[in-house]
Amino acid sequence: MTTTPTSRDQLLGAFDALLQPERFKDYGPNGLQVEGRPEVRRIVSGVTASRALIDAAIAQRADAIFVHHGLFWRGQDGRVTGWMKQRLQRLLAHDINLFAYHLPLDAHPELGNNAQLGQRLGWQADRQFGEQNLGCVASAAYGDGAALARHVEAVLGRSVTLVAPAPAEVRPIRRVAWCTGGAQGYFEAAMAAGADAFVTGEISEPQAHLARESGVSFLAAGHHATERYGAPAVAERVAGQLGLEHVFIDIDNPA
Repeated sequence: MTTTPTSRDQLLGAFDALLQPERFKDYGPNGLQVEGRPEVRRIVSGVTASRALIDAAIAQRADAIFVHHGLFWRGQDGRVTGWMKQRLQRLLAHDINLFAYHLPLDAHPELGNNAQLGQRLGWQADRQFGEQNLGCVASAAYGDGAALARHVEAVLGRSVTLVAPAPAEVRPIRRVAWCTGGAQGYFEAAMAAGADAFVTGEISEPQAHLARESGVSFLAAGHHATERYGAPAVAERVAGQLGLEHVFIDIDNPA
């Protein structure tokens, strides 16, 4: 593949134009998090800016890394020691740009994590719900939560945690809601939106009781597993627009 170098600023502008980070109140900075070389030919995308992903990007001779989970979050310890030093040291030594988009990457209506997960599961969202309208709701047809869980497991290739309603509360799944990653706090909003089941990445203690008592099934399908589709979709779109090479690297994560 013949590529034409693109400036770092042009690449940033393309990501910003697509994802519109200014629309979101987020937990960390969206956009360019670590400045690398001024020209880019190859992008590596992944879910999280882990040391394993950075090392893989170095092996791929990447000029830029595009991720959902970057390095910097509100309220974290700001000292550059330990794992933070090791990640930054590699990026800076190899002059690699790091781009990270969190909620904007969840929310994009075509390429975002929620839209991409919905496509794979065969769901077409017809409304949004929850804080900043990040959650999605769609029509569905499953006999019960267990049937839905089998479908999700088959598509994602991993087991899920299902908390089903009490036997007297079990009902067919006609409306399904979902929000990728750590969106267990959206469960009550999903119920208010008319969902018979809610799919997200993680579950916390209160949601198990709510599921049993409300009649709404709760499925925790993995934070990483539900969020591994948005980053490569966006990076591939932008790389295609700018004539760049793109490689997606999926670093396995059981969470």
